[in-house]
Amino acid sequence: MQGEIVVIGGSSHPELSHAICDGLGIEMAPSRVVRFANDNMMVQIDQNVREADVFVIQTSSPPVSDGILELLITIDALRHASAARVTAVVPYFPYARSDKKDRPRISITARLMADVIETAGANRVLTMDLHAPQVQGFFRVPADNLLASTLLCDHLAATRDLSNSVLVAGDVGESKDVGRYARRLNLPIAIVDKRRDGDDDRAIATQLIGDVEGKDAILIDDEVATGGTLIEAARFCLERGARRVEAAVVHPVLPGDAVKRIGESPIEALIATDSVPIPPDRRADWIEVVSVAPLLADAIRAIHTGRSVSALFV
Repeated sequence: MQGEIVVIGGSSHPELSHAICDGLGIEMAPSRVVRFANDNMMVQIDQNVREADVFVIQTSSPPVSDGILELLITIDALRHASAARVTAVVPYFPYARSDKKDRPRISITARLMADVIETAGANRVLTMDLHAPQVQGFFRVPADNLLASTLLCDHLAATRDLSNSVLVAGDVGESKDVGRYARRLNLPIAIVDKRRDGDDDRAIATQLIGDVEGKDAILIDDEVATGGTLIEAARFCLERGARRVEAAVVHPVLPGDAVKRIGESPIEALIATDSVPIPPDRRADWIEVVSVAPLLADAIRAIHTGRSVSALFV
């Protein structure tokens, strides 16, 4: 076990940081972010952290680049303040989709993010539902990738009659993740085969593997951005005879008019976690939020006490 546990909350998601501290039964350590006239940033920790076990909570949300820089500066400040260990807690990891060089002359930016977080002085990283599992291997320091499927499955089981439901992967790449949900809920799965051209979110469904006719379809995905994939998959399921469609995702990015688009689509409900903050002007009564704070608090407690984090995957 390290020294005293200390939690620093970044500016990206204060509500989640406070909820995690409530779960740990501690007060969040005070800190300040100062912007100078030249737009440079300074982070000051207003508490003694010498020989402490510090966890810095900063998710990826707009403005993403500012959030990354604030995280790096905070970690560096903590190292210079003689913290015994610094863990970067990044529920939604930035640039996680940029995990490979799939076209000429581009950056594998997820690897770059891992490198700069480590260079800033992080001793370990705690994140959640990485879009590509190999990103966990980009770190040279210990990295834990939590899964929110348990929380979402428990919410679905507690709030819905699932006796006539089928879990649907919006694309082939999501089928492995859907398998985890299916095993926990003991439900069948279906897979939408889609095609996407370019960097936009326009996806065209071409085939459906599995049976959705007369069933309540629940679309599963690790994140939703503009909603194009979910909307197209929902339309395709209804054309194949599904009775109704809902969606469950981990990271609700929802930029621009995404909430409006999904609200006008056949998707009747969106179940998402609070790994990313949903601004008040983008909330709707059909969006159900499941907090990941208890899971993150348990993981932080396990890391601090030297217990296994893998027990949280059960």
